[in-house]
Amino acid sequence: MADPLEILKLMADATRLRLLHLLRSEELSVAELQEILDMGQSRISSHLGLLRQVGLVQDRKDGKRSYYTFRPEPFREMRTLIESALKAFEADPVVAQDQRALERVLERRRAASEAYFNAVAGRLGRNYCPGRSWEAIGHMLLHLTPPIVVADLGAGEGLIAQLLARRARQVYCIDYSQRMVEVGMQLAKEQGLTNLEYRFGDIEEVPLEDNTLDLALLSQALHHAEHPNRAIEEAFRILKPGGQLVILDLKAHNFEQARELYADRWLGFSPNEIYQWQQSAGFENVRVDIVAKEEREPCFETLLATGFKPEAS
Repeated sequence: MADPLEILKLMADATRLRLLHLLRSEELSVAELQEILDMGQSRISSHLGLLRQVGLVQDRKDGKRSYYTFRPEPFREMRTLIESALKAFEADPVVAQDQRALERVLERRRAASEAYFNAVAGRLGRNYCPGRSWEAIGHMLLHLTPPIVVADLGAGEGLIAQLLARRARQVYCIDYSQRMVEVGMQLAKEQGLTNLEYRFGDIEEVPLEDNTLDLALLSQALHHAEHPNRAIEEAFRILKPGGQLVILDLKAHNFEQARELYADRWLGFSPNEIYQWQQSAGFENVRVDIVAKEEREPCFETLLATGFKPEAS
């Protein structure tokens, strides 16, 4: 810790006391301190350098800017003395003047932020926003997964299941490719996901017991099924009463090459088809929405369908 006498000498300067008063209430940049104190950058930086050297303030880099804040924690033994010095200086009229200037700076910060959001209100979701990607949002939402039992039907390697397994109680991955099951099992082992189980099986004849799941997923799996309606019926069978089915699949399209390129059995589905299949299987509160459209040809559209198995009467 710095020498107490050195601390007292530093605090004998009015400019440094003004700086500490300001930084005690708000983190500020050098440019903002210049405006508040009406002083040159070199003078302020010199005083901040001395205060930082003894540990009374700390700085934080944010791009090309440096922000400073008061740091009293290391000075427990001298806390009362430091606070007394700052308290005594409050009577100086310049402190009230600095506080008024500080409020103007902070109000301008708030106004700049408000002006931006006012300008983009109503179109924020359609504009580019750094860091706001569907991938990032998906990861965030997956962290909200409750401790439930989930089946990822037609899971492939099970990317979604691996993410869900970090929070869910138990996750089953069902796939008709033995190689996919092997790869998925290895990935689960490498990630230490002991609650993630892979099973070889058909989504039209799922190797799980009746009424065992809270959530069944069919993510881009239905268009590979021979009989998509049977896969939905199987999902109904294995769900508990009150359980939910979530389907993510392609809207009907005319891109014939998908059959060869991706081994697709079906060229997507109409919203009405998926709606009717869910209702026929017994699901309630069925909903089907178009949630995405790719910009590049062939401009695939994605459907999100949900439904709930009725609660036991």
